[in-house]
Amino acid sequence: MADVEPLRLALVKEMRAKIKEDDFTVPAADGDYAYASRYEHGAEHPMVVRTRRAGGDEKVLLDAHAMSQGKAYFRLGGFAHSPDHKLIAYSRDDKGSEYFTIRVRDAETGADLADIIPATTGGAVWANDGRTLFYVWVDANHRPAKVFRHVVGTDPANDVAVYGDRDPGFFIGIRKSQSRRYIAIETHDHETSEVRVIDADAPQSEPRLVARRRRAEEYHLDHGGERFFILTNAGGAEDFKVVTAPMATPDRRYWRDLVPHKPGRLILDFTVYKDFLVRLERESSLPRIVIRHLATGEEHAIAFGEEAYSLGIAGGFEFDTTTLRFSYSSMTTPTQVYDYDMA
Repeated sequence: MADVEPLRLALVKEMRAKIKEDDFTVPAADGDYAYASRYEHGAEHPMVVRTRRAGGDEKVLLDAHAMSQGKAYFRLGGFAHSPDHKLIAYSRDDKGSEYFTIRVRDAETGADLADIIPATTGGAVWANDGRTLFYVWVDANHRPAKVFRHVVGTDPANDVAVYGDRDPGFFIGIRKSQSRRYIAIETHDHETSEVRVIDADAPQSEPRLVARRRRAEEYHLDHGGERFFILTNAGGAEDFKVVTAPMATPDRRYWRDLVPHKPGRLILDFTVYKDFLVRLERESSLPRIVIRHLATGEEHAIAFGEEAYSLGIAGGFEFDTTTLRFSYSSMTTPTQVYDYDMA
């Protein structure tokens, strides 16, 4: 079993990566805008667009197909809009090297600013000030090695290294909590993980460790209210469980089970909204989405009647919402996207 477990965790990690890989194929609302990506007929690369939720014409923010013209290779990487919707950070690779260069664009005029950040994984996370970006630098061995902080309008050569891991076997990623309160720095290998958080309202602050890594233990973090929600296999929970921890003292001593471990029920993913916890799990080979009302603890499931099917949680920007977007498909049903009222 000791030899099988790392492979099992790697397969779980691959399934989790696939769950959210198409976040921008359908509109995702945030404040006054809805963002999406779409393809023009015959185009090999997408457009990233937005519309006002109150109505109006679609605005093209990025036309990756136009950017690709005349290039032997082109790939659009990450895309992220600033909290005030004035700027967008996007990345591109036009060499096939998988080193992505991040640019910053004025969303209204479409003009790129002078900020050019090379050799990144492609993703960028905005702090809540709308001027500070966090990104992961890729070293000469193509290892996501360090998190840097960049302030728009400054020379990227002077960007501050926020975190780097001493163990070359660990990889680094960054993401923002659904609440937009925290920026999470995630380090992991195939069976062990560790998370640090930065207050998104205080981007100059030092990363704060959540729980020190333990070999063969994973944990993944989200935030809501006055606590962290953590998906983990700690304590022998090989099919994972969800625990909570106080924001001030998030280490393992203060973890309390919210969704206990149940052998044979594999929890693949979860998202925290203001009033709801949503988890995607698999039991008896079939997936289901479970909605938990945080105040009452009441749960109900979204499932389908076919003998085999696939479910995925689609990404969204909003935290204070009752709308969940998910995808459904099977051998006989093409992919369908649903908006579901969790209340």
